[in-house]
Amino acid sequence: MAANNRRMSGKKGAQVGSGGQRRRGLEGKGPTPPAEMRKGHKKNRIAGAKAKQLQRRPAPKGRGGKASSELVVGRNSVVEALREGVPASTLYVQQFIDNDERVREALQLVGERGGIHLMEAPRPELDRMTNGLNHQGLVLQVPPYEYAHPEDLANAAYDNGEDPLIVALDGVTDPRNLGAVVRSVSAFGGHGVVVPERRAAGMTAGAWKTSAGAAARTPVARATNLTRALESYQKAGILVVGLAADGDAELGDLTALGGPVVIVVGSEGKGLSRLVGETCDHLVRIPMPGGTESLNAGVAAGIVLYEAARRRA
Repeated sequence: MAANNRRMSGKKGAQVGSGGQRRRGLEGKGPTPPAEMRKGHKKNRIAGAKAKQLQRRPAPKGRGGKASSELVVGRNSVVEALREGVPASTLYVQQFIDNDERVREALQLVGERGGIHLMEAPRPELDRMTNGLNHQGLVLQVPPYEYAHPEDLANAAYDNGEDPLIVALDGVTDPRNLGAVVRSVSAFGGHGVVVPERRAAGMTAGAWKTSAGAAARTPVARATNLTRALESYQKAGILVVGLAADGDAELGDLTALGGPVVIVVGSEGKGLSRLVGETCDHLVRIPMPGGTESLNAGVAAGIVLYEAARRRA
């Protein structure tokens, strides 16, 4: 009888305390990951070698009208950047990453957009790339932005038979404000934005996101010296109008907005710098019955651009 029991105990089947392992074993494991992320695959080995080679190579220095490349770090930030169409050259994915929905969405967006390299890299490599930031296994490389020359903005307008409508930013350091201005310029038919090369916001991933895609069709020019760039516009017959809380005239009284004009917007609080203010042909103020002392650059530029577009209609 004992021998018979031993034979019976050897039968296969669900055991007490198995926790439904056999049932879970029948469940699917989701879509097959790309070849670049499958360990042992030829493309996986090639991607890993390329990632190491790229990281050993010194980062190219910005030349002429190019900024330096940028890294977007972290799962939420990477997914948001891909959703908003921020230009990207490479998505680095940590080896053996915990594949949650954000990782899956990032890989899906990269596949849908095309033109973005997918590289798998070990965690120490990503730690080194990001200087120890909490990358959560995802790092998106944004290529250098190619800035236009200030003269290009006016020339493009004249080539289209239009009077230039340009916004110049003086001392605006928040990329989100720059993105908002780019969006307003695009919405109201402007021809571009000029920013100083130093001590000013540039076209970062944050500016791209805030522009809501407008940065893809509205050029941003970078001036080595903003005052000299404004003087060049004046020599070309373009009026330079600065926004100032203590301006001599109100915005609605300035009829010149219907012609070729550069609108200069300063930072919130400080306003225009002295030299830039002295260079402007006119200083105008936006009437604010509510008593607010100042508006941020994005809001102020939007109000003036609307007035300019209304006069040109």
